[in-house]
Amino acid sequence: MGARTMTWGQASARRLARSGLAAPEARTGPATDPAPATGPAPATGPAPATGAAPAAGPAPGAHAVDRDLPAGTPAAVLRTLCGAQAQVLSAAELSVGMRIPGATRADVRRALWDDRTVVKTFGPRGTIHLLPAADLPLWTGALGALPAGSGNGGGTLGLLTPDQADAVVAAAADALADAELTVDELTDAVAERAGPWAADPVMEAFQSTWPRWRAATALAAHRGALCFGPNRGRKVTYTSPQRWLPGFAPAPPHAALAVLVRRYLHAYGPATPQDFARWLAAPAGWARDLFAARARAGEIEPVELAGVASWVVAGDTGVPEAPAELARGVRLLPYFDAYAIACRPRELLFPGRAYERALAGGQAGNFPVLLVDGEAAGVWHQRRSGRRIAVTVEPLDRLPAARGRELAGEVARLGEIMEGRAELTVGPVTVGPHA
Repeated sequence: MGARTMTWGQASARRLARSGLAAPEARTGPATDPAPATGPAPATGPAPATGAAPAAGPAPGAHAVDRDLPAGTPAAVLRTLCGAQAQVLSAAELSVGMRIPGATRADVRRALWDDRTVVKTFGPRGTIHLLPAADLPLWTGALGALPAGSGNGGGTLGLLTPDQADAVVAAAADALADAELTVDELTDAVAERAGPWAADPVMEAFQSTWPRWRAATALAAHRGALCFGPNRGRKVTYTSPQRWLPGFAPAPPHAALAVLVRRYLHAYGPATPQDFARWLAAPAGWARDLFAARARAGEIEPVELAGVASWVVAGDTGVPEAPAELARGVRLLPYFDAYAIACRPRELLFPGRAYERALAGGQAGNFPVLLVDGEAAGVWHQRRSGRRIAVTVEPLDRLPAARGRELAGEVARLGEIMEGRAELTVGPVTVGPHA
């Protein structure tokens, strides 16, 4: 028997529902791993209550990557999405908030800085992400095992030898063990521990030069040596992940990668190894080998999506009976929303003119996206002045009256999440893509 086939509409309906973007009656998204994990043993005892810090688990390195997270919390949403890209933190707050009924950006900030159930660190592609603190062992175990030259900045700029990168990671871990340091303070601390070469201003960045050690910042995060601390005024700080998850240690790489593949496929499958590789900024051949190993283990199975051989979690081949109904609706996806970045094929998610207008050279996330019935149908932009939020939406085609009313409701909800008063204008967006 051949692989089961799945249409684009069926795949979209699954993904929208699991991402919290489907019609309200279809919005689902389990906070647990979609299949039993092979790897770190689950912690015993009850799951933490909403707002509570995650338990440390039975022993360092044995944290539960499958432990339930309280439903309807930022941490649970972030687990389902496989993280939210957060170099524009307000966009990540909106991404999470729109998926929790009644939530505001304050709920996301509280989870991040007060409850510490969410952590800001470097995630897939070496980009800044919000991740569930309870899943730090999973993420660091998986990302720390990526091949050299993957999206973690570990010497890929030619500025650090492998030994120097290792020295930077060790120095940062020691300096941040019980401190929150600004970039300048960490530069001094790393140079003191690793050697003055670490502070050489040789890394080109934003019309200036950064110290050499910063080429390994994402690598240090992926190995569990650092994460972001609260800003000190306008200055970014780094600190140790131990402060978010006491007893923290990266999970064994083999087990962590197995869980990450299943999490990704549950959220964004059917997908190919090449899709997964692009999502991680990892080599395609490495991803093919990883998928082949998971297939031999019986954890994933093949399906055909729109004529392309793809994969889903084993046993997860069911499709909605009425995908068109479940995919119906208008959504405003902010910069770098996980759905726009992770879902492929791009030419189907961004059909026709949307491929040119809502992408930047084929790259998703640089424009906020107007999503209509599960597909990109325009772009939008917001400008804040005090509590007033001016929202301009540029549909690529005229919206019917019913869709216009849905758009107005979506803009009103945006204002609630961002704790302001949103005002809608339908017209051209003149702002270019985010860098």
